[in-house]
Amino acid sequence: MTLTDSGTEANGRQPQSQAQLSLGTAAARNLATTTKSEPQMQGITSRWLLKLLPWVEAKGGAYRVNRRLSYSVGDGRVTFTTTGARIRVIPQELCELGMLRSFDDVEVLSALADRFVQQEFQPGDVIVERGRPADQICLVAHGKVNKIGVGKYGDETVLETLVDGDHFTYKAILESDDFWDFTVKAITPVTLLTLSQASFEELVSQSDPLRTHIEQFRNSPRRSENEHGEAAIELAAGHEGESDLPGTYVDYETTPREYELSVAQTVLRVHSRVADLYNQPMDQTEQQLRLTIEALRERQEHELINNREFGLLHNADLSMRIPTRSGPPTPGDLDELLSLVWKEPAFFLAHPRSIAAFGRECTRAGIYPDTIDVGGHRLPAWRGIPIFPCNKLGISQTRTSSIMLMRTGEDTQGVIGLHQTGLPDEYEPGLSVRFMNITEKAIINYLVSAYYSTAVLVPDALGILEGVEIGREG
Repeated sequence: MTLTDSGTEANGRQPQSQAQLSLGTAAARNLATTTKSEPQMQGITSRWLLKLLPWVEAKGGAYRVNRRLSYSVGDGRVTFTTTGARIRVIPQELCELGMLRSFDDVEVLSALADRFVQQEFQPGDVIVERGRPADQICLVAHGKVNKIGVGKYGDETVLETLVDGDHFTYKAILESDDFWDFTVKAITPVTLLTLSQASFEELVSQSDPLRTHIEQFRNSPRRSENEHGEAAIELAAGHEGESDLPGTYVDYETTPREYELSVAQTVLRVHSRVADLYNQPMDQTEQQLRLTIEALRERQEHELINNREFGLLHNADLSMRIPTRSGPPTPGDLDELLSLVWKEPAFFLAHPRSIAAFGRECTRAGIYPDTIDVGGHRLPAWRGIPIFPCNKLGISQTRTSSIMLMRTGEDTQGVIGLHQTGLPDEYEPGLSVRFMNITEKAIINYLVSAYYSTAVLVPDALGILEGVEIGREG
């Protein structure tokens, strides 16, 4: 038998030759009260978006966003289908081109889609060159390209970065003897669909509806609008004497968008025996309800970001979406985002891995961003704007994500959350817990419901940096 220095056997038991002198801990625990934690849940996050959004009452279950009339339509992104290595533009998506807006002849649009030719380019390739004849329209099916123009002092400057679904420029095939006033270079491997002016004019000559539509588009008078595409308000300034003042009025959208409250629901089931007998030291029904509500709020934040009808990722205006310049999120990328949402920006929202990628780029550039105190939490900030983490901004299979920047509040025409309070059996603002019934198996049912939505009051309240690479090594 082997003894340790304390006189016990190596297996921890008292040697048989020694009698136990006091009560053992195993027996003592039978008389002790165990201190317990509340049930823990790893899926609970800080849910910053729910805390930061100003919540507005949506009486009647809907919120209507009235705006000034806007003429800027039909300049969005197009969508493609892929069969093997062959890519084809969806015919109806061609109506996103300004010249084909509201043209609904599907047969002609299909014939037009079939005339696009697929072309491949490698990084650094020149796709079109400034000063050369402009005789085609180009749709970016995949990849990233830079539009490059001439700066004030003759040097080259990037006018715009185009990504999947963008195009340049439909006006090239509507005019004759015109020339490109910019150069387009591929940044990544790029797939383009191109339509030549000759092929387009051939189809126009064969289709009376298309020819009529194009002629109406060319001859339609240019409407007075401001830089945002809104119908202009005619004003006079700086005049002297008794000048004739312009008459004007503010025109409104005739079909404003309405946001209806969405709902997340579940039925919580608790057996009556559990609810009656096992409530010390913690109320079982209360703990079941607490964790159910936590899961419901997590789903609510996910929907506010990702829902295809009202989620912020899908409701940002196309003009307010920009790609990264090189892949990872750099200080220059966030500055570009700030140039879009420059009127009272409130906060950035990014996946924690995107924040880490931004930190690496700052370190690589020798820049050390400030931190900012928000309710006792130290958070990274850029240009004084806090960057809040949110794991609901997903990561794609290609390890990319998005970063949001928004202005919030009704008074600033920003982003707002929508809910309705004063619900029957309300447990929290906008969330109700209703007793339903007790089944014949003695199971108590509670209906747990959360009502919510979000609205972007004007397009420049929300900007998104897309294609943020989070896994690139330095």
